[in-house]
Amino acid sequence: MATLVIKDLHVDVDTENGPKEILKGVDLTVNDGEVHAIMGPNGSGKSTLAYAVAGHPKYHITQGTVTLDGTELQDLPVDERAKAGLFLGMQYPVEVPGVSMANFLRTAKTALDGHAPKVRTWPKQVNTALAEMDLDSEFSSRSVNEGFSGGEKKRGEIAQLELLDPSFAILDEIDSGLDIDALKVVAGGIDAFSKKPGKAVLLITHYTRILRYVHPDRVHVFVDGRVSVTGGSELADNLEERGYEQYVK
Repeated sequence: MATLVIKDLHVDVDTENGPKEILKGVDLTVNDGEVHAIMGPNGSGKSTLAYAVAGHPKYHITQGTVTLDGTELQDLPVDERAKAGLFLGMQYPVEVPGVSMANFLRTAKTALDGHAPKVRTWPKQVNTALAEMDLDSEFSSRSVNEGFSGGEKKRGEIAQLELLDPSFAILDEIDSGLDIDALKVVAGGIDAFSKKPGKAVLLITHYTRILRYVHPDRVHVFVDGRVSVTGGSELADNLEERGYEQYVK
């Protein structure tokens, strides 16, 4: 199962001038087997939602609850949220010099499962996941995200998604900086993941182009820290034609 329930979520972010409220009462439910897209103008709170749910220390939940399959996440440390089945694909994946992708993935998989992956089968799984993202097998020996192109970083995130196999994926602007070929590869990986039993996806994006390949069950428009309107995929088409101004007061 992979149902995320967010109720009356208020979130402050640390700034140079002190805490600033960004989310002002978000209610959102993503059911098992669904793909939901969050769209909205810059500064509306889309990425804040992702980082607050994942447990980023600069983002503080001041009110409300977040549950994944009945487990309350807001008081859990980041690693426990991951063990509960949560995955965050970042807009700007961080570099980790000196740590190879192979070591990173093996360590992460061991922490999640409570035991190391099998030596005989794990390298093949890694190479298969990389190949599906059009990444060479030598990619696994490179330091995490160091010297990677934007497309390599994003394709690497989806390879991680496949190998770590969470139940719920939050993907924060995973399509930013991708050319059309890389976009199709990334979208194909997201679509394949979402169709597995017991999976769900929350896809945060500015643009509708990825939604041509990953078809959402629901689309939510964020404005000023709240869900302003919710609809089907036709809502994304409306946004493409008319923009966000119709919802910004």
